[in-house]
Amino acid sequence: MDPLFCNIFYISLTYYLIKFIINIIYGLNMSDKNIIEIFEKTNALLNGHFLLTSGKHSNQYFQCAQVLQYPEYTEQICEDISEYFKDFEIDTVISPAIGGIVVGLEVARQLKKKFIFAERQDGKMTLRRGFKFEKGEKVLVCEDVVTTGGSVFEVIDLVKEAGAELVGVGIIVDRSNGKVKFGVPQTSTLQMEVITYEKDECPLCKQGLEAIKPGSRNIQA
Repeated sequence: MDPLFCNIFYISLTYYLIKFIINIIYGLNMSDKNIIEIFEKTNALLNGHFLLTSGKHSNQYFQCAQVLQYPEYTEQICEDISEYFKDFEIDTVISPAIGGIVVGLEVARQLKKKFIFAERQDGKMTLRRGFKFEKGEKVLVCEDVVTTGGSVFEVIDLVKEAGAELVGVGIIVDRSNGKVKFGVPQTSTLQMEVITYEKDECPLCKQGLEAIKPGSRNIQA
Protein backbone atom coordinates (compact mmCIF):
# COMPACT_ATOMS: atom_id res chain seq x y z
CA MET A 1 0.00 0.00 0.00
CA ASP A 2 1.22 3.50 -0.82
CA PRO A 3 2.93 5.00 2.33
CA LEU A 4 1.58 8.48 1.48
CA PHE A 5 -1.96 7.11 1.29
CA CYS A 6 -1.48 5.36 4.65
CA ASN A 7 -0.27 8.59 6.28
CA ILE A 8 -3.22 10.57 4.93
CA PHE A 9 -5.62 7.82 6.03
CA TYR A 10 -4.28 7.69 9.59
CA ILE A 11 -4.18 11.49 9.90
CA SER A 12 -7.82 11.68 8.78
CA LEU A 13 -8.80 8.85 11.12
CA THR A 14 -7.06 10.57 14.04
CA TYR A 15 -8.78 13.89 13.24
CA TYR A 16 -12.27 12.41 13.24
CA LEU A 17 -11.52 10.32 16.33
CA ILE A 18 -10.47 13.46 18.21
CA LYS A 19 -13.67 15.23 17.09
CA PHE A 20 -15.71 12.24 18.25
CA ILE A 21 -14.02 12.26 21.68
CA ILE A 22 -14.56 16.02 22.05
CA ASN A 23 -18.26 15.59 21.27
CA ILE A 24 -18.53 12.93 23.97
CA ILE A 25 -16.65 15.01 26.54
CA TYR A 26 -18.74 18.14 25.98
CA GLY A 27 -22.01 16.30 25.38
CA LEU A 28 -22.68 18.17 22.15
CA ASN A 29 -23.79 16.62 18.89
CA MET A 30 -22.90 18.13 15.52
CA SER A 31 -26.22 19.96 15.32
CA ASP A 32 -25.55 21.62 18.69
CA LYS A 33 -22.04 22.57 17.63
CA ASN A 34 -23.31 24.08 14.37
CA ILE A 35 -25.84 26.18 16.28
CA ILE A 36 -23.17 27.36 18.73
CA GLU A 37 -20.94 28.31 15.79
CA ILE A 38 -23.78 30.40 14.35
CA PHE A 39 -24.29 32.12 17.71
CA GLU A 40 -20.59 32.88 18.05
CA LYS A 41 -20.31 34.07 14.44
CA THR A 42 -23.15 36.57 14.95
CA ASN A 43 -21.96 37.68 18.42
CA ALA A 44 -25.13 36.24 19.93
CA LEU A 45 -23.24 34.19 22.55
CA LEU A 46 -21.84 36.71 25.02
CA ASN A 47 -19.49 36.31 27.98
CA GLY A 48 -19.39 38.73 30.90
CA HIS A 49 -21.72 39.57 33.82
CA PHE A 50 -25.39 39.59 32.88
CA LEU A 51 -28.76 40.12 34.54
CA LEU A 52 -31.25 37.64 33.13
CA THR A 53 -34.99 38.16 32.62
CA SER A 54 -35.54 35.78 35.55
CA GLY A 55 -33.64 38.19 37.82
CA LYS A 56 -30.71 35.81 38.21
CA HIS A 57 -27.13 36.62 37.24
CA SER A 58 -24.90 34.68 34.83
CA ASN A 59 -21.49 34.83 33.15
CA GLN A 60 -23.05 33.97 29.77
CA TYR A 61 -25.93 35.40 27.79
CA PHE A 62 -27.67 34.36 24.59
CA GLN A 63 -28.75 37.49 22.71
CA CYS A 64 -30.92 35.76 20.13
CA ALA A 65 -31.76 39.10 18.49
CA GLN A 66 -28.22 39.16 17.08
CA VAL A 67 -28.62 35.87 15.21
CA LEU A 68 -32.24 36.54 14.25
CA GLN A 69 -31.09 39.53 12.19
CA TYR A 70 -30.15 37.05 9.48
CA PRO A 71 -33.06 35.30 7.70
CA GLU A 72 -30.89 32.37 6.57
CA TYR A 73 -29.83 31.62 10.16
CA THR A 74 -33.32 32.22 11.50
CA GLU A 75 -34.74 29.70 9.05
CA GLN A 76 -32.06 27.17 9.93
CA ILE A 77 -32.35 27.35 13.73
CA CYS A 78 -36.17 27.27 13.62
CA GLU A 79 -36.28 24.19 11.40
CA ASP A 80 -35.74 21.83 14.34
CA ILE A 81 -38.88 23.19 15.99
CA SER A 82 -41.09 23.10 12.91
CA GLU A 83 -39.81 19.62 11.98
CA TYR A 84 -40.63 18.34 15.48
CA PHE A 85 -44.19 19.67 15.37
CA LYS A 86 -44.95 19.14 11.66
CA ASP A 87 -47.33 16.23 12.33
CA PHE A 88 -49.12 17.91 15.26
CA GLU A 89 -52.55 19.43 14.79
CA ILE A 90 -51.90 23.15 15.25
CA ASP A 91 -54.10 26.16 14.51
CA THR A 92 -52.00 29.00 15.91
CA VAL A 93 -48.43 29.74 16.98
CA ILE A 94 -47.97 32.31 19.76
CA SER A 95 -44.87 33.89 21.29
CA PRO A 96 -44.20 36.31 24.15
CA ALA A 97 -42.96 39.72 23.00
CA ILE A 98 -40.39 40.83 22.23
CA GLY A 99 -37.78 38.12 22.09
CA GLY A 100 -39.97 35.27 20.86
CA ILE A 101 -41.75 37.12 18.04
CA VAL A 102 -39.27 36.41 15.24
CA VAL A 103 -38.96 32.76 16.33
CA GLY A 104 -42.71 32.22 16.50
CA LEU A 105 -43.33 33.94 13.17
CA GLU A 106 -40.68 31.85 11.39
CA VAL A 107 -41.97 28.58 12.90
CA ALA A 108 -45.52 29.57 11.90
CA ARG A 109 -44.30 30.36 8.38
CA GLN A 110 -42.64 26.98 8.05
CA LEU A 111 -45.72 25.20 9.42
CA LYS A 112 -48.05 27.48 7.40
CA LYS A 113 -50.06 28.43 10.49
CA LYS A 114 -51.44 31.65 11.93
CA PHE A 115 -49.15 33.63 14.25
CA ILE A 116 -49.96 36.01 17.11
CA PHE A 117 -48.00 37.34 20.08
CA ALA A 118 -48.63 38.23 23.71
CA GLU A 119 -47.16 41.32 25.34
CA ARG A 120 -46.94 42.93 28.75
CA GLN A 121 -49.36 45.60 29.85
CA ASP A 122 -48.83 47.00 33.34
CA GLY A 123 -46.43 44.14 33.99
CA LYS A 124 -48.89 41.39 33.07
CA MET A 125 -48.76 39.20 29.97
CA THR A 126 -51.86 39.77 27.86
CA LEU A 127 -53.33 39.58 24.37
CA ARG A 128 -53.80 42.95 22.64
CA ARG A 129 -54.24 44.30 19.08
CA GLY A 130 -57.39 42.25 18.60
CA PHE A 131 -55.60 38.92 19.11
CA LYS A 132 -57.72 36.21 20.74
CA PHE A 133 -58.17 32.47 21.01
CA GLU A 134 -61.25 30.47 20.12
CA LYS A 135 -62.35 27.73 22.47
CA GLY A 136 -60.63 24.49 21.52
CA GLU A 137 -58.09 26.25 19.29
CA LYS A 138 -54.86 24.24 19.18
CA VAL A 139 -51.87 26.39 20.12
CA LEU A 140 -48.08 26.03 19.91
CA VAL A 141 -45.99 28.38 22.08
CA CYS A 142 -42.55 29.44 20.82
CA GLU A 143 -39.80 31.33 22.66
CA ASP A 144 -36.22 32.34 21.93
CA VAL A 145 -34.51 31.62 25.28
CA VAL A 146 -35.77 29.80 28.38
CA THR A 147 -34.03 29.90 31.76
CA THR A 148 -36.87 29.48 34.27
CA GLY A 149 -39.69 29.49 31.70
CA GLY A 150 -41.50 32.40 33.34
CA SER A 151 -42.72 34.13 30.17
CA VAL A 152 -43.74 30.85 28.56
CA PHE A 153 -45.74 29.82 31.61
CA GLU A 154 -47.55 33.19 31.48
CA VAL A 155 -48.46 32.64 27.83
CA ILE A 156 -49.61 29.11 28.65
CA ASP A 157 -51.95 30.60 31.27
CA LEU A 158 -53.47 32.85 28.57
CA VAL A 159 -54.06 29.82 26.35
CA LYS A 160 -55.76 27.84 29.11
CA GLU A 161 -57.82 30.77 30.41
CA ALA A 162 -59.30 31.21 26.93
CA GLY A 163 -60.30 27.55 26.71
CA ALA A 164 -57.79 26.87 23.94
CA GLU A 165 -55.65 23.73 23.84
CA LEU A 166 -51.90 23.85 24.37
CA VAL A 167 -50.24 21.30 22.08
CA GLY A 168 -46.55 22.04 22.67
CA VAL A 169 -43.67 24.42 23.34
CA GLY A 170 -40.74 25.15 20.99
CA ILE A 171 -37.57 26.91 22.15
CA ILE A 172 -34.38 28.04 20.45
CA VAL A 173 -32.07 27.96 23.50
CA ASP A 174 -33.02 26.00 26.61
CA ARG A 175 -30.65 27.30 29.28
CA SER A 176 -32.13 24.89 31.84
CA ASN A 177 -30.78 21.91 29.87
CA GLY A 178 -34.23 20.32 29.85
CA LYS A 179 -34.97 20.86 33.55
CA VAL A 180 -37.88 23.24 32.93
CA LYS A 181 -40.94 21.20 31.93
CA PHE A 182 -44.17 22.65 30.53
CA GLY A 183 -46.31 19.51 30.78
CA VAL A 184 -46.69 19.12 27.00
CA PRO A 185 -44.41 17.96 24.18
CA GLN A 186 -41.50 20.39 23.98
CA THR A 187 -38.34 20.72 21.93
CA SER A 188 -35.38 23.06 21.70
CA THR A 189 -32.78 23.76 19.03
CA LEU A 190 -30.04 23.89 21.67
CA GLN A 191 -29.90 22.71 25.27
CA MET A 192 -27.18 24.08 27.54
CA GLU A 193 -26.87 24.31 31.28
CA VAL A 194 -25.52 27.79 31.88
CA ILE A 195 -24.46 28.67 35.42
CA THR A 196 -26.75 31.18 37.11
CA TYR A 197 -26.60 32.89 40.50
CA GLU A 198 -29.02 34.63 42.81
CA LYS A 199 -28.03 38.28 43.14
CA ASP A 200 -26.93 37.92 46.78
CA GLU A 201 -24.76 34.90 45.95
CA CYS A 202 -23.25 36.13 42.67
CA PRO A 203 -19.41 35.96 42.71
CA LEU A 204 -19.27 38.45 39.83
CA CYS A 205 -21.11 41.01 41.96
CA LYS A 206 -18.67 40.36 44.80
CA GLN A 207 -15.84 41.17 42.38
CA GLY A 208 -17.48 44.54 41.77
CA LEU A 209 -18.40 43.79 38.15
CA GLU A 210 -21.49 45.60 36.90
CA ALA A 211 -24.36 43.38 35.73
CA ILE A 212 -25.60 44.21 32.23
CA LYS A 213 -29.13 43.47 30.98
CA PRO A 214 -28.83 43.17 27.19
CA GLY A 215 -32.31 41.75 26.62
CA SER A 216 -35.66 43.34 25.76
CA ARG A 217 -37.00 43.94 29.27
CA ASN A 218 -35.73 46.47 31.79
CA ILE A 219 -34.91 44.91 35.16
CA GLN A 220 -33.02 46.59 37.93
CA ALA A 221 -29.88 44.78 39.14
